[in-house]
Parts: sequence; C-alpha cells; structure tokens
Amino acid sequence: MSPVAVLRLPLQTDLSGFVELLRRLNVPHRVSEEAGEQVLWVPDAPQLADDIRQLYQQYPEGDPTAQLPPGREVVAVSRPSPLAQVRSSPVTSAILLICLIVAGVTLLGDNFEALSWLTFNDFRVNGEYISFLPVETSLAAGQWWRVVTPMLIHFGLLHLVMNALWFWELGRRIEMRQGSWQLLGLTLAFSAFSNYGQYFWSGPSLFGGLSGVLYGLLGHCWIFQLLAPNPMYRLPRGVLGMMLIWLVVCLSGVVGVLGFGEIANGAHVGGLIIGCATGLVGGALARRKH
Repeated sequence: MSPVAVLRLPLQTDLSGFVELLRRLNVPHRVSEEAGEQVLWVPDAPQLADDIRQLYQQYPEGDPTAQLPPGREVVAVSRPSPLAQVRSSPVTSAILLICLIVAGVTLLGDNFEALSWLTFNDFRVNGEYISFLPVETSLAAGQWWRVVTPMLIHFGLLHLVMNALWFWELGRRIEMRQGSWQLLGLTLAFSAFSNYGQYFWSGPSLFGGLSGVLYGLLGHCWIFQLLAPNPMYRLPRGVLGMMLIWLVVCLSGVVGVLGFGEIANGAHVGGLIIGCATGLVGGALARRKH
C-alpha cells in the first residue's frame, strides 16, 4: 500500500502530540521534510487520509480520548509491507545489501585475501603474522576507497546483525527527513572520519563495521533534534543513554577483558564527534531558516 501525503505544515509546527496520537491509534505514518515543510504520510487506504486531516483539525496537539470514526480502526492498523519500506529507503537498503554481499565474499572476516582489498591498511599474511602496509602507500596507488570501505566489513554474524538493525533504524530516519543523497553523504563522511579516528587510536590493525557510522548517525539525530525538533528524529526512550553508556563501557576496556573481542573505540568516538558536528550545523541551519 503506497503512502499518501495528508498534511503539509511549517517546520516550526510541533507535531509531537499529534504523532503520539497516531501511534496510540496504531496508524502507520512517517514525517518527512520537503521544500521547507513537514509532510505527514499515511497509507493510501480508503477514507484514511480524510480521517487523519479531520482528526488534526480537531486535535492538532493530540488528545488521549480521540478516536477514528467507528468502523475505520481495522484499516488503520495495517503497516507498510517490507518491500514498501525498502523502496522508501533506497540508500539505507543498498548499503545494508552491500554489507551482506561483502560478508559473504569475505566469509565474515575469514577470507583474508578478499578482506585485504577493503581494509583501511592493506596487509600481507606471513604464516601466523600479518604485516600492514602504510596507508599512504595505498592512497598514493589510488586506492582511495579504503578510506570508507572498512564500514562494509563485519567479523561474525552477531556483529553484522546488530549493526544492520541499528543502521536500518537510524539510516531510515535521516533518509526520510533529509533525503537519500544527504544520508549517503553523511554515511561516507562518518565512515571516513571514524576510520581515521580508529587508525590514529590504535595504529595499523584489522577493524571494520558500521558501528562508527552508527555513532555518527546517533550524534547527528541527537543534536539536530535539540535545535530543530521533529518527530522523525525523536529516538525511543533510553536509546541515546544506552548507546552512550555502551560507549563508556567499551572505553573502560571491560568488554575486552571479558573476552568479547577488541572494540573499535576510536571509530566510535570519532563517529560520535563528527555526527554531533553535522547535527549542530544541520540543526542550526534548519532552525535559522524557519
């Protein structure tokens, strides 16, 4: 079922109360930013668009007692199909698909020959040892893709699944509000910054994954939302706190001591810093514009 735009409102309009009302009524919806306006989308179901417009006229700030007209409740509980969600988030879906393909080609990090083409530092395997080439050598040879491709590498199924779930959650929010090209640009920028951060943190080493990008997306949504509030960037309760607590736990070294493997702390910190910076700039521009 394709979405249809039911409301177009100024960016400064606070839709949080009305969005909470739609959530309580189980009405599938999303809010995007287009041409300097907030656009509220709902499924193109019979009469649903008119019902939502009428509901907003009556309860623009939401109301705990508000209801849809009798007999329309069943229509409202339907959710977009997985295919519709993929089509509405092409960049998010494409990046996750590439990560899945890379996971298969690299055997989740066990195929060193394939892995060496995507790591930040090129390397050679000598028996039980790995020797890394200077990153400057690779860049001088035109291998600029190494600046961003570590985000596609994952070591283990759990690593891939957890990163994919968070990228699906955060990436779609940015893609719906700021557009596909901006999500792509932010993802590449966060990847480059976090990869350099990890390189300066630990030196030449095998590292990879979307986690640095994820902390960038988290920081971007967090600061952007503080400056230019929008329901699309309002994260579920506890998510921000949980992610920041996890960052501190990883920095403490406890995770490594417990035998869960090495954590790319430099990538996490670098991603969070650049994400907060882009959120500050983007949020300030959006606030100033309106």
